[in-house]
Amino acid sequence: MSNMIQPAIRLIAMLIFLGYMMIWVMMPTNTFWLHWLPRIHSATDSTFLGQQDLIYFFVLSSICAGGNILVYTAPILLIATLGCIYLHLENKPSYHPSNQRSNIHLMGLLERPVIVRGPLGIVTWKELLFLSMFIGLLVWSTSAYIHAMFATITTQSASKMKVKVWEVKLDSMALMLGLVGNICLAFLFFPVTRGSPLLRLIGLTSESSIKYHIWVGHVTMVLFTAHGLCYTLFWAKTHQISQMLKWEKIGISNVAGEVGLLTGLGIWLTSVPYIRRNVFELFYYTHHLYILFVVFFILHVGFSYCWITLPGFFLFLINRMLRFLQSHQKVRLVSARVLPCRALELNFSKTPGVNYNPTSSIFVNVPKISKLQWHPFTITSSSNLEPEKLSVVIKCEGNWSQKLYEELSLPSTNHLQVSVEGPYGPATTHFHKYETLVMFSGGSGITPFISIIRELVHMANDPNSTNKTPQVILVPAFKTSLDLGILDLLLPVTGTSHDISRLRLKIQAYVTQESGPPKPATENQQAYRTVWFKPSTLDAPISAILGRNSWLSLGMIIVWFSVTSLTVVAVVTQFYIYPNDRNTNMIYSYTVRSVLNMLIICMSIAITVIIAFLWNKKRNSAEMRQIRVTDGPTPLTSPGMSSWYYSADRELESLPYKSFAGCITVHCGERPDFKSKQTHIYNLLQHVKKLCLKM
Repeated sequence: MSNMIQPAIRLIAMLIFLGYMMIWVMMPTNTFWLHWLPRIHSATDSTFLGQQDLIYFFVLSSICAGGNILVYTAPILLIATLGCIYLHLENKPSYHPSNQRSNIHLMGLLERPVIVRGPLGIVTWKELLFLSMFIGLLVWSTSAYIHAMFATITTQSASKMKVKVWEVKLDSMALMLGLVGNICLAFLFFPVTRGSPLLRLIGLTSESSIKYHIWVGHVTMVLFTAHGLCYTLFWAKTHQISQMLKWEKIGISNVAGEVGLLTGLGIWLTSVPYIRRNVFELFYYTHHLYILFVVFFILHVGFSYCWITLPGFFLFLINRMLRFLQSHQKVRLVSARVLPCRALELNFSKTPGVNYNPTSSIFVNVPKISKLQWHPFTITSSSNLEPEKLSVVIKCEGNWSQKLYEELSLPSTNHLQVSVEGPYGPATTHFHKYETLVMFSGGSGITPFISIIRELVHMANDPNSTNKTPQVILVPAFKTSLDLGILDLLLPVTGTSHDISRLRLKIQAYVTQESGPPKPATENQQAYRTVWFKPSTLDAPISAILGRNSWLSLGMIIVWFSVTSLTVVAVVTQFYIYPNDRNTNMIYSYTVRSVLNMLIICMSIAITVIIAFLWNKKRNSAEMRQIRVTDGPTPLTSPGMSSWYYSADRELESLPYKSFAGCITVHCGERPDFKSKQTHIYNLLQHVKKLCLKM
C-alpha cells in the first residue's frame, strides 16, 4: 500500500513546490500585481487575519495576511507535513533487496558528484539543480524589479517629486535590494533545520547543506546592507536624514530595520572563516543574535509580511524547541575506551527504537567540561549490530577534547554526566550496492568508516539479507604508529558474536612520519584502558525524542501548530484589534500587533511541542524500563587489537572467530601514492575505475 501512496505524495509535494516557486517567479511582474494580487486579495479578504494599509504596502505586500499565509506559508507547511507522512511510510531497512538495485542506481544518478573542487566543496547533480534554480530566481527577480521600477521614472515624474532622476532610481534600487534580500531570507533557515522533512524528502541533510546556509547568509547580508546604505544615501541627498529616527505607528519602521541590520552585521562579521576557526565561541554565541535579527525584521516590515519570508523559520523554531527538550535530558554513559594515541570512544546506552544509518552524527555536551559547548561527532556504532548501544570516537584536537581525555584518564572517574542531541544523518545509504568499497581516510577521519564496517559485519551475518556483502578495502593514513590504535575501535567494546570472517576486509594502513617497522609500544601503551561507569538514577538511555513514529508525530506538530496559531491570531484580531480600530477610528499600531502575534506564534510552538514531547516520553517510559540497569558491568575480555602491530598474527582471545588482525598491512615512512604505476594503491584505483565503468 505504501508503494502506491509514496509516489502520490512525492507528486503532490512536487506540484505544490512548483506552484510555490511560480509565485516567487511571478511576483516581480505586472501580471502578479495587476491580475493575480487582486484575486488573491478578494479570495482572502477577511478581518479575521487583518489587512495592511494599501498605501504603505503598495509594493511590499498589498495582500492581507490571509493571502500571504495561503500563497507563501501554507505551501511550505503542507509540503513539510506530506514529507513527514512520506518518511513515516518509507521505513526503509538498512539494506535493500537485490531486485531494487536498478532503482537505487537510477535514483543515485542525481546524487553523483559533479563538482569536487570549489568554494562549495563537493556538489551533486541534485544540489546543483536546486542551486541553479535559486541563483536563477535571484537574477530574474533583480532584473524584473529594476525593469518595472525604472520604466515609470521620467524627468517629469522626478520634477514633480522635486528630486533628481538618479535620486528616484536610487530610491527604487534600495527598495529592490530589500525585496530580493527577502527572497534569500525566505530560504535561509531551511539548510540549518536538523532532521528537516523538507531536506529528507529530497535526500539532503542539514550537515551537507550547511554550506548553502553560509552562502545564502552572505548574499542576504550583502543585499540588506546595500539596501540600508542606499536608503541612507537617498535620505542624505534629499535632506530627509531624519527618516532614520522614525518608528512609524503604521507602516515601515526605519529604526527597527536599522537595529535588525546592525544585529545582522554582528552575526555576519563574526562568521568569517578566520573568526569561526580561531575564536569559535565568539562565532557560536554571536550567532544566537538571529533571534533579535528576526524580531526586528518583523517589526520593520510588519507581521503580515513575515508570513512571506519566514515559513522556514517556523519549521526551524519547532526543531529548535525539540532539540532544547532533548538536550536537557541526561543520558547514560556506559563505558569509555581511552587509547594511548589520545583518542577515546564513548559508549552510550540507547533504546532499541533509536535507529540510524551509518555516518550519522550526534551532538555531545559534557557539563563538567563546559555547560554551553556542544560538539558534533560521527557515530561509529551500528544500530543493527548494537541495538542497545551508541558509540562515538573523539580525537583530542582542542581544549574541550583534551579536558575530556584527561577527565576519563583519572582512575577516580566512575560517572560522567552527558547530554546529547540527535542522532542526525542521511536518510539512506547505498554503499551496499557496490561490489567493492574503497575508503580513504586520514587520522580521525576514519570514524565514519567504522560505522560502515560494523554495519557490513551485521549484513554479512544476516540470513534475511539477499545482498552480497561488498569487498571492503580501507586505506587509513596516520602520523605515528601509536595512532594505529584507532583501529582497535573497529569492533564494539564488548565484542561481537558475528562471524567476522564473512566480511571481506583488507586494511592498507600508512604511517607517514615514521620509517622502518612499527615501534613497539611502551608498557603503558600496550593496551587501551576501558572505563566502566556506574549508572545513575537520573540518567536514561538515548531515546527518540518523538518516539518510534517520530516523523508522524512531527507532522502532527506542524499541523496542530498551524491550526492553533492561525485560530488564536484570528480570534485576537477579530475580538481585540479590530474593536480598538473601530472605537478609536485609527489603525492599530503595527508594532504592538507584531509583538502580540509573535508571542502567539512562539507560545503555540512551545505548547504544541511540549505536549507532544511529554506524550511520547510517557510512551517511551515502558520501553526504557526494558533496558537493563546494573550496578556494575561484567564485560568480556577487551576485544581491542592492542599490540597487533608488533604481533601481526595474534588472535583476539575474546572473539570466537577470525579477527581483523590478519587483514592489516602497514606501510611505514610513506604516503598513499595515487600516481606511481608501481604502487598497490594505483593498481587498486584502476581496478575500481574499471568496475565503475561497467555500472
